[in-house]
Amino acid sequence: MAFNAETSSLSAPPFDRDDIELTARETLHQGFFRLEAMELRHRLFEGGWSKPMRREVHHRFDAVGVLLYDPARDALVLVEQFRAGAIDDPVSPWKLELVAGLVDKDESLEDVARRESLEEAGCEVGSLTLIHTYYPSPGACNERVTLFCGLVNTQGLGGIHGLDEEHEDIRVHVVAFPAVWELLGQGRLDNAMCLIGLHWLAGQRASLRAASQRALMHSETDEE
Repeated sequence: MAFNAETSSLSAPPFDRDDIELTARETLHQGFFRLEAMELRHRLFEGGWSKPMRREVHHRFDAVGVLLYDPARDALVLVEQFRAGAIDDPVSPWKLELVAGLVDKDESLEDVARRESLEEAGCEVGSLTLIHTYYPSPGACNERVTLFCGLVNTQGLGGIHGLDEEHEDIRVHVVAFPAVWELLGQGRLDNAMCLIGLHWLAGQRASLRAASQRALMHSETDEE
């Protein structure tokens, strides 16, 4: 009962945007992304208001990630590319990741998922399942990421992909799930999308494979 009561109390946040007093906003840098400084105070859990404070926030476009999974082959599509944010990584700034891209204001999240899968991996996606929407770093960045699982046929996938105008040089890998899970344990897959997506897949993998086998059996029966 105590656990249920605690869960119930956490289901709705105690404060909202009206509990923040924003007194100033200043753009410190405007490039592809924006860096903004804010002067504010907010309500406190024990009552009253905080002291005035300054916070800097990195404004980014929202993003979509796609865990591309082939249930018939029990394999995933991983993309490998240089990442500027990891330029000082002690091992390598080339990272293995899931397909991902930024959201254009005129696109649906599902359209972004399908577009990026084609551009980055040469992959056409079947059904899409929402995994989670989350803030990767809400203490300093306003970006929200929506992560999907997209079912694909990995036969013939691979090679180098990406858009020249975006300086993309992306190598595509098709990797069996057990090998991907081993890479995760080794720390080779060291980004939030991979961690969240793969732990979700570990719980859903059996049902996805069973559904794929049923669909194949029905298809073969229809052909007969």
